[in-house]
Amino acid sequence: MRNLGRCFFGVLAVALRQPDSTQVQPFRRALTCVRLLLDFTMMAQYRSHTPETISYMEEYATQFHKTKDIFLEFHISKRTQEKADVLRKELRRQRAHMRGRVPPSQ
Repeated sequence: MRNLGRCFFGVLAVALRQPDSTQVQPFRRALTCVRLLLDFTMMAQYRSHTPETISYMEEYATQFHKTKDIFLEFHISKRTQEKADVLRKELRRQRAHMRGRVPPSQ
């Protein structure tokens, strides 16, 4: 989980490296949200906790919940999921049709 988190945060940071002026604040907020989630999971992996580590975890969780709304615009609704399923089925049908028309390679 730790390595996955490091990779994910690194990929996200690179992907959001050069935002235009309208994207700067949302991108910073998205990076902050992901960093808070990763910090929380890293602390949760400790074998034992002190009142100090628990307070850190509580703060990370609180701040995460305050910033997670940045991802709501990307939430998939049932209608969007149904449209994606229809498009996926159509694409598969087209590919199967194309495979039938192309002679096999030698």
